[in-house]
Amino acid sequence: MQALVCQPADAPALFSAEGMVGIVFLLTVALVVAGAAIAVSARRLVRAVSGLAICFTGLAGVYYFLLSPFLAMMQMLIYVGAVSILIAFGIMMATPEEQQTADRKQRGLLAGPLAFSVAALIFAALTVLGLKTEWQVFPRQGSFDIKAVGLSLLTSHGFVFELISIVLLLAIIGALVLAQRGRN
Repeated sequence: MQALVCQPADAPALFSAEGMVGIVFLLTVALVVAGAAIAVSARRLVRAVSGLAICFTGLAGVYYFLLSPFLAMMQMLIYVGAVSILIAFGIMMATPEEQQTADRKQRGLLAGPLAFSVAALIFAALTVLGLKTEWQVFPRQGSFDIKAVGLSLLTSHGFVFELISIVLLLAIIGALVLAQRGRN
């Protein structure tokens, strides 16, 4: 006996491969939004950097869904790795300052609602733009497996890979030099 399901003929089933890809994409976008929300709303800088790293990781997933695995790999290496660690080192080496209790008094009463209104307007405009645009689907070219990305990273893009490692090495050396001097 067959169950009757009302579903358009063109719509993918939820548990089919296409439906699961859509769910994974939505989870990736949710990771970006959640990381950004943590980054801008955290009171402690370490938590804000963690939120930024989560947002960067989700953004690498979005790049992968946009058929650019090399760009996703560079996002992970440069932003999640180097930039987040460099910001964390900067926070560690900075002298702690007293928090001001009068932060809200310095901003006006309309700053929060005005910022929320502008953000809601931009979100609505981008939503309308995204829904009204006729998106073109481009065919895949080449293979996008991890082995091919690794080979291209270490052969034809080897110079970029070495530059990233040098930047990370300089960040570590700079942190060690700052740590050796100590705080003033």
